[in-house]
Amino acid sequence: MIKSMTGFGRAEYSDEKRKITVEMKSVNHRYLDCNIKMPKKLSFFEASIRTLLKDYIQRGKVDLFITYEDYTEENYNLKYNRDMAKAYLSYLKEMSEEFGIENDVRVSTLSRYPEVFSLEEANVDEDEIWSDLEKVVREASEAFVETRIKEGENLRRDLCEKLETMLGYVEEIEKRAPEIIEEYRKNLCDKVAEFLADSRIEESRILGEVTLYADKICVDEEIVRLKSHIRTTSDILSEGGSVGRKLDFIAQEMNREANTILSKANDLATSDIAINLKTDIEKVREQIQNIE
Repeated sequence: MIKSMTGFGRAEYSDEKRKITVEMKSVNHRYLDCNIKMPKKLSFFEASIRTLLKDYIQRGKVDLFITYEDYTEENYNLKYNRDMAKAYLSYLKEMSEEFGIENDVRVSTLSRYPEVFSLEEANVDEDEIWSDLEKVVREASEAFVETRIKEGENLRRDLCEKLETMLGYVEEIEKRAPEIIEEYRKNLCDKVAEFLADSRIEESRILGEVTLYADKICVDEEIVRLKSHIRTTSDILSEGGSVGRKLDFIAQEMNREANTILSKANDLATSDIAINLKTDIEKVREQIQNIE
């Protein structure tokens, strides 16, 4: 199956201890680029999350948002810093004696001084948190992949239609090629007869000139390669997988062959067909940029 690089996924988990919400979205990117935003307390899981995402995503710029709510009341410990309190009292007493002012410090006042009391986060069970977090990240990733597959199928159908149209243009150019040569031979004979005012023209010389012209405008190789590229692209789309880069390379090759045909075209009808072909190839290349 073909996957688009555009996708969105969301999942949520909650119990009596915590609530975890994961949202992820992506846009086109040449490689896999993951930007993870989450609470600081979960930062030590970042490497594990990145490894997990590689099971679901090969290419794209992915933004992952994690929110975490802790319902556990015993998650923090209040710490009394006795040494800090003693230091404050000592300096306050010194100030009182030095300046001759009343030392009116109270316990309630001292308790508000920096670092006398502090909250420390209690030790958490990392394995337990990771078990919940991994589950919800995987659920979001699976929903994310489903949207990519759905969009990828739309891309595949559209690309297949464009490939059929392109094949039609190539066949028109192939059919038109011998007609151009015959028209050139006839025009050449008419012009030579007009200049010489003589209908007796050496057929071998005419044939030689026509042969040179045919070699100059020959696009047989380009046509063969274009047909091969179109078939290969169609086959790759049917096989699926992470094929965006491969398809992009083939599209570049198709564009190169179309440019060669256009440069060789010495015929307005062929030029028009080649321009239409190039236009569709560009559309295909744009669509391919969306494929993983």
